[in-house]
Amino acid sequence: MASTAFEDIAETFEFLDDWEERYRHVIELGKAMPPLDEAFRVPATKVEGCASQVWLLPRIEGTGPGARFDFQGESDAMIVRGLIAVLHALYAGLSAREVGQVDAAAELARLGLNDHLSAQRSNGLRAMVERIRLLAAEAAEAAAG
Repeated sequence: MASTAFEDIAETFEFLDDWEERYRHVIELGKAMPPLDEAFRVPATKVEGCASQVWLLPRIEGTGPGARFDFQGESDAMIVRGLIAVLHALYAGLSAREVGQVDAAAELARLGLNDHLSAQRSNGLRAMVERIRLLAAEAAEAAAG
């Protein structure tokens, strides 16, 4: 159930020979993301459980069951900013309800990230996924109400 943008990342990973190249690609994805305005880097948007500073700002486009979940993110670490870009690609264009149906662990395993990230980074990635799922669930509730 991955988005086209995530499939593009998965395909690119298949063509890159080693993990150093893949890390560089993830960092480039992060550099291409628009920065999160400083005003949104506040405790309410901060993700706990990450070794780096991470902020996720949800956005809902539309109303009702067809409302689409989106988010902006920021980190003080380049690789983490890249991981935010990967997660954005994974969830791009999904409804708030569909976000909860994505098996993020399985999709990210296709990239081999868990095998090549430190334990702290893997924990942080899981924390970001959980935060995205929570934000989307809240958005789905609000859209339904």
